[in-house]
Amino acid sequence: MAFSSFGDWLGLLATTALAQQLAGGDYATANFAIAGVFIARLLPSVILGPLAGVIADKFDRKKVMVFGDIFRALLFISIPIVGNYFWLYTATVLIECITLFWSPAKDATMPNLVPRNKLESANQMTLLASYGSAPFAALAFTLLTVFITGISAAFNLGSNSAVDLALFINALSFLFSAFTVSQMDIPKEHLKKGEVSGSLLASLIDGGKFLSSSKVIRGLIFGLLGAFIAAGAVIGLARTFVGDLSGGDAAYGILFSAVFAGLAIGIAFGPKVFSQFSRRRLFGAALSVAGFLLVVLSLLQNLVLAVFVVVLLGLFSGVSWVTGFTMLGMEVSDELRGRVFAFTQSLVRISLVGVLAISPLIAAAIGEREFIFGEVQLTYNGAAFTMLGGGIVAMIVGVLSYQHMKDRPGVSFWSDIVNAFKGELGSITSPKTDGLFISFEGGEGSGKSTQSKLLKEWFENEGKSVVLSREPGGTDLGKNLRKILLDNDTGDISPRSEALLYAADRAHHVYSLIRPALERGDVVITDRYFDSSIAYQGAGRILSPNEVARINRWATESLFPTLTIILDQPADIGLSRIKSADRLESESIDFHNRVRQEFLQLAAVDPERYLVIDARKPVIEIHQEITSRIIEISKKR
Repeated sequence: MAFSSFGDWLGLLATTALAQQLAGGDYATANFAIAGVFIARLLPSVILGPLAGVIADKFDRKKVMVFGDIFRALLFISIPIVGNYFWLYTATVLIECITLFWSPAKDATMPNLVPRNKLESANQMTLLASYGSAPFAALAFTLLTVFITGISAAFNLGSNSAVDLALFINALSFLFSAFTVSQMDIPKEHLKKGEVSGSLLASLIDGGKFLSSSKVIRGLIFGLLGAFIAAGAVIGLARTFVGDLSGGDAAYGILFSAVFAGLAIGIAFGPKVFSQFSRRRLFGAALSVAGFLLVVLSLLQNLVLAVFVVVLLGLFSGVSWVTGFTMLGMEVSDELRGRVFAFTQSLVRISLVGVLAISPLIAAAIGEREFIFGEVQLTYNGAAFTMLGGGIVAMIVGVLSYQHMKDRPGVSFWSDIVNAFKGELGSITSPKTDGLFISFEGGEGSGKSTQSKLLKEWFENEGKSVVLSREPGGTDLGKNLRKILLDNDTGDISPRSEALLYAADRAHHVYSLIRPALERGDVVITDRYFDSSIAYQGAGRILSPNEVARINRWATESLFPTLTIILDQPADIGLSRIKSADRLESESIDFHNRVRQEFLQLAAVDPERYLVIDARKPVIEIHQEITSRIIEISKKR
């Protein structure tokens, strides 16, 4: 990847330089020709993008990558040999068509080559190889141009010797990539999946159904789309923006390098710095910060400050990028992964084409504007205004993505930030499991035990393997802890000790019972889970619910239920049903009212994961509401 990407960046510089040379010195024609190269590289995505993903899912990905590299090498060799506009654009389009098939095959293969807990590191290396080689390619192209006379004499090349040699090196890099991939043992499990549709059209429809049904993937794609709309505004207007700041080509080169330097830093170090941060939260948050920095950049009128902001902008863009691709790899099943990556890349490229074409027109239409604040006069051109709009779009999209993919109710965003920099564990989003995890919550005497048993019977009638448990007491260790925690003879326990004992029971419960069952694909139903600790030990004992939630995230390795059912009723009704009260049931009515309100507040924060039902309804009616919601969830999985 590193050598191949180095060659590809070198090829991009060479093809744009060749387009300028073929323009014959006409400035307008040269700019149009260079823009044509970029559009030619992006345009094939409009037609072939989704189809390329189907190819990656239905055919041997290793062969797709090897033959794709060979064909791309031959096409790059042909460009300097033919040496005219028509073939330059034709070959560029053909190369990008092949890349559309190659990239999803590579992206879909990566999660199969490394353990899931190393996927982010692998994505970091891939992105660094892809984009970290750009400055080296620029330097190599500059050296080729500077020493063109010596190179021409040594290799007996023509007037375009530097460009030609760069294209030949690019071709060599693709041949090297083909050889490397051909020597690798790449899994073919996606070809054995029985549920994959037979025809290309049916496979394409399968991918579309998955994209429309997955909330996380929708949020990711929406976020990536907004990010690249903002990026397109920067790419299309960066040279004009630098000119507005009284900078020339050298300043443009510095700004270009600053973007990639920031990207490299964000990709390399961002996930490590934010290792304790939920990936679902990190993606939207990083995107929002990048959008804010783009807004700041558009308002600056100092080139040095602009370069500094661009580094930060690239840094947060890099964090968002590597986080998004890691989540795509983890959230999507192997047999659909190629289609999802292809669709995402196509959408990104299409948005880039549109913004690259439209942003200069918008900037030109806005023109120059002057603003006077007292004795201060500020002048902004259309480029700055358009970049401002791109930044606002990125901020809005980042916030919406964050809201769409947020997880862990009861834990504030700022709490996560503070805890991440403290290095405290417990914020990492847990890996996806095959089973269905359902928890019952609510106050005392709300009927949780009755409903959990009815639900177990319903699942078993549907042919499912079900594990029914409770907290505390779901394991042998838990039974001993339950006696300590609930027996009236225990006496007073400090609120913090109580919270930690419940977390200890929960940690062992997840480790020894819940997670193994979910990995087998079983249905797990538990009477109480960590929402009870947030409500009882957090709100009830007047500890910080956020702190209690964080302790339990760490204890459970952030394993969240697929659905949490809260059976709600006034506290006094539930307590009146109890004949022999334990330690918690003996607490005051104010305590139990605080518990009830905390449950309702948790559900209000994330209504998609919670189902609140009036526990005063008839038993069978409550059961029907629960099964209806579960059927709805099953259709989306």
